[in-house]
Amino acid sequence: MNDDKFALSALDMAAHDWRGKRLGIRTWQDWGLEWHNVPDSSYTIGIDSIDRMVAKLNEQPGWSIYKNKLGTPNDLEIMPELRRHTNAIYRVDANCGWSVEQTISNSKALADLGVEFIEQPLPHNATAADQRKVFEDSALPLSADEDCQIAADVAKCDELFHGVSVKICKYGELSPALSMLREARERGLKTMVGCMVESSVGISGAAQLLPLLDYADLDGAVLLKDEPSPGVSVVRGQVRVAAEFGTGAALNPERLAVFAGGANT
Repeated sequence: MNDDKFALSALDMAAHDWRGKRLGIRTWQDWGLEWHNVPDSSYTIGIDSIDRMVAKLNEQPGWSIYKNKLGTPNDLEIMPELRRHTNAIYRVDANCGWSVEQTISNSKALADLGVEFIEQPLPHNATAADQRKVFEDSALPLSADEDCQIAADVAKCDELFHGVSVKICKYGELSPALSMLREARERGLKTMVGCMVESSVGISGAAQLLPLLDYADLDGAVLLKDEPSPGVSVVRGQVRVAAEFGTGAALNPERLAVFAGGANT
């Protein structure tokens, strides 16, 4: 079980949700947090041809922030074209796909295009020397993703990254995420929570951490065609608190039956 982060995350999230519902409060209130000026979520544009990436952008207009997946031979052709279609904030996730030299060079071009920061440009196994080089010479702030997977990684990221990103279902559990984000803030690191493609159950759990965040990437449920679980909603980037207590997630039995039936056909 300790190796199954997704299952561990689900159990931990369910426990926090149950406690909040029993107490008649929302989970973020149970943690002593306040819901003031929480950040908007970005919408992710996955790697594709330039025309398809533009089409994906146009399918979801009106977001204040877009996160673009990069790590291709034509990254510096993609971003100027996308910039032509919106004045929104841009962030870049390089998915461990750049070298030291590419990161430094690309950061300068991306800064000119109004990109806010770069997420995980170097591979997870990059040396500390390489990480320090890009940290010192990048024209844009750098955020750790794959390099920040467990609580001990926060200290390792200090002075090698400007911020950290935590994915609840990938790395496991709201409880350690809470302590990781608090430590990151104490160290002066920027904080972000990301997501996978997941239902509103997972997004609702992760959204409880918003009062501790500088940035959010919680568009996972928006990427789904259909789901059986209402909860916290993300509308053009604005995160709206659900009516339910706990994490705000709920399961619709009638919708679950449809999904269960589909799985058997």
